[in-house]
Amino acid sequence: MEEQPPAGREPSSGAQGPAHCYRHPDRGTEIRCARCERPICTDCMISASVGFQCPECVRQGSGTGHRPAASRPRTLAGGAVTDDPRLVTKILVGLNALVFVAVWITGRSWLIDDLMLLGRAWDPDPLPGTLVGVAEGQWYRLVSSMFVHEELWHFGFNMLGLWWLGGPLEAALGRVRFVLLYLLSGLAGSALTYALAAPNQGSIGASGAIFGLLGATAVLARRMNYDMRPVLVLLVVNLLFTFNPWGGIAWQAHLGGLAAGAVIAVALVHAPRARRGLVQYGVCAAVFALVVVTVVVRTAVLT
Repeated sequence: MEEQPPAGREPSSGAQGPAHCYRHPDRGTEIRCARCERPICTDCMISASVGFQCPECVRQGSGTGHRPAASRPRTLAGGAVTDDPRLVTKILVGLNALVFVAVWITGRSWLIDDLMLLGRAWDPDPLPGTLVGVAEGQWYRLVSSMFVHEELWHFGFNMLGLWWLGGPLEAALGRVRFVLLYLLSGLAGSALTYALAAPNQGSIGASGAIFGLLGATAVLARRMNYDMRPVLVLLVVNLLFTFNPWGGIAWQAHLGGLAAGAVIAVALVHAPRARRGLVQYGVCAAVFALVVVTVVVRTAVLT
């Protein structure tokens, strides 16, 4: 008599089943749920006391939701597991889209001028001879410029990158850590642009933060022993695009975001469990401190 799989198990999810995630059949994996032994990808794996569990087993074992904090399921980086692992990614895409629409509705120029990253430049409006920029105390430009896009292709490429890279990272890191990764990568890109670009050279776009996600994806792929070739090819293509002979790309933002994203990701996915919070948030604080120091030093030079 042919043996049937236990309830809640699929015939293909046994120990001899194909190494493809049972929730995402197109994704190969070497990880299996510690409870049901079904193969799971990084989007589906949830850190448990021993190994990883799939979302279904976590929901079945969570009962009424009153489990002790120490036994609650966690992501690979120690973040809380949520029902919608792409919520923050969706919010970030929505914010970028909202600003993009606002720029087009208002006629572009004045809103972009107020939000773009600008070191120090003369602004003829509203008062002739008025100096504007980060060096003049407009530090908000380091953040606001991360959400501004003027051209449709620029907005589209960045949002595709945010969606493709952000979702898996948010699921693996958790919402709080993913937000820190995104914002600190973007800030690092803005700070390096502010430090190295001409003071009157404007810069807009989420590219610094997206490159941070790309660096973090490479670190996560290495951590999970995935095939690194697709990530490396994507990285090389983006770097070639960054240093294209026609210019027009803020390469400082790309490199700053890439470096910050990789460093933060190493701390997030390799921190020892006993000192996880200290290592993770300590590295994030160090990156933020470096951003602040860079901005302060550049401001002193310009003024």
